[in-house]
Amino acid sequence: MKTKIFTIAATALLSLGMTSCGNDFLDVSSKTETSTGNYYKNQSDADRALIGCYDGWQGTVSLGPTFTFQMAAEYMSDECFGGTGANDARNSQVVDRFDISQDASQTNIYNDLWEDYYKAIYNCNELLLKTRGTQWSSDAVKGRILGETRAIRALCYFDMVRMFEHIPLITTPTDKNVPQADPDSVYALIVNDLTYAADNIPASAYPKSQAAANDGRITKYAAEAMLARVYLFYDGVYNNNERKEMPGGLTAAKALAGLEDVIESGEYSLVPQFKNLWPAASDNWVQEAADNWTNDSTYAGDGNSETVLSMKFNYTADYNGNTGGNRSIVMFGMRTGGTICVPYGQGWGGATVTTATWNDFAAGDSRQSASIINMAQEGITQLDAWKKVASDQREYTGFAIKKYTPRSKWTKGADGSWSMTHYYQGLMAGDFQISQPQDYVLMRYSDVLLMAAELGSPKGQTYFNEVRKRAFTQGDGTLSNGYRELPVTESNILKERKLEFIGEGIRYWDLLRQGINVAANTIAASGEKVVSGGREETVTIKAENIKSKRGFCQIPLTQIQRSNNLLKQNAGW
Repeated sequence: MKTKIFTIAATALLSLGMTSCGNDFLDVSSKTETSTGNYYKNQSDADRALIGCYDGWQGTVSLGPTFTFQMAAEYMSDECFGGTGANDARNSQVVDRFDISQDASQTNIYNDLWEDYYKAIYNCNELLLKTRGTQWSSDAVKGRILGETRAIRALCYFDMVRMFEHIPLITTPTDKNVPQADPDSVYALIVNDLTYAADNIPASAYPKSQAAANDGRITKYAAEAMLARVYLFYDGVYNNNERKEMPGGLTAAKALAGLEDVIESGEYSLVPQFKNLWPAASDNWVQEAADNWTNDSTYAGDGNSETVLSMKFNYTADYNGNTGGNRSIVMFGMRTGGTICVPYGQGWGGATVTTATWNDFAAGDSRQSASIINMAQEGITQLDAWKKVASDQREYTGFAIKKYTPRSKWTKGADGSWSMTHYYQGLMAGDFQISQPQDYVLMRYSDVLLMAAELGSPKGQTYFNEVRKRAFTQGDGTLSNGYRELPVTESNILKERKLEFIGEGIRYWDLLRQGINVAANTIAASGEKVVSGGREETVTIKAENIKSKRGFCQIPLTQIQRSNNLLKQNAGW
């Protein structure tokens, strides 16, 4: 049906800042246990502390850093521009264009994120230290708790080392001044932690055929899949994709064996219709009568059969210190000046999708409309106030990320009238800006299939075909006329990955592992005409800006200063 558009008043301003931290090099505090003076004497203590580790990991998003990992990855890729408000600071453009001259004051873009990650790592390090004297009921319980803890630490370090490359490697709960480590040492820890998790979290920890719907817990299968992602990134960035052994002893054969184990487990499968993976894409509001609107959503649900690993959120966040919402969602939402249009809510206009990305799809590929909001196609630009709204948007392209966007709904009031409200209105403890509960899916089964194909599985063509056929599957289960079978080459796999994972924070890292020249030239070629502040401009992203930085991010100036300049800024920044 055609999108209906109504206007509501925006009632609050986005708050991205965090309370300033102290002067310690690492401002950290325990979130694993109320009392940490003694070793955890039993596994119940350790299990409660593990919840604190998950909470710390979630905090890298829910605490509201200026840029989450997913946001930064999207801004840096060729999929999106920085966007956001025309009168906002140009920090999004500094990230998007790798150019501090966009706003020379933006020297602490990632400071909140840096601190959030190290707080999460601190929690993990503390648990691992405090459980040395724990009495375990079984090796399986020990393996599960310590395996999940080490996996969380590995995931935090993997995000950090991909973004900044030169980071302190801290394996004990400390706030001491620690120098930057050789990246190989960090990768060795990541591999060792994920290998421990894969080897020690029992496959039976979560019942068979329920590993996906495990409320966000890290399984042995998630650890195996993440090992393959680590391997492919390291091999591309540091070993020229020569399939050499990487630090920690991880080889291409081991990475592939882990993926095949995930596939053969029978725990996962592709959701038949791609759009049903995403809440907004699967919403279908129908006016059954003048006084009755219903949402015939086809959403496959959180923890569906394709979810190998997700970060969980809730709608209980508020401005009184309670966190838990997915703070990336509103940043990705359309900047509509207080206007919402079912099924979409309002947002801050970050990560505007490039026209080139929309045009990458072949006819009949269902991922196009499921992944991207085409505002003209969906009638959104027909809004009378749009000229005013567009004047407040930077780098407007007419396209936005659909996979992760605020939602809205039809709500019947006490007087019988219908109005459009934020989807979780009435459930939110806070408001739509901080209480979005949509999962951030870090690893999908389709990624497992494509990585296995890329690593040379004998079944690679079959895996590749599965992903492509699903993309071209129509509502009646038949393939659209646009489907063409392609050979399973590295080039075709990488092209497929771009189409499959738009908006999921994956594309930029796939570009980097093809080499900095390929990454920089591809991103620089993404420039196009956009509207910023109501005026047309051409986005210019210089390949040399990316190459001079080797694709890595700016280390926060605050962290350099707190370390008494022990930390050094990355080249090019």
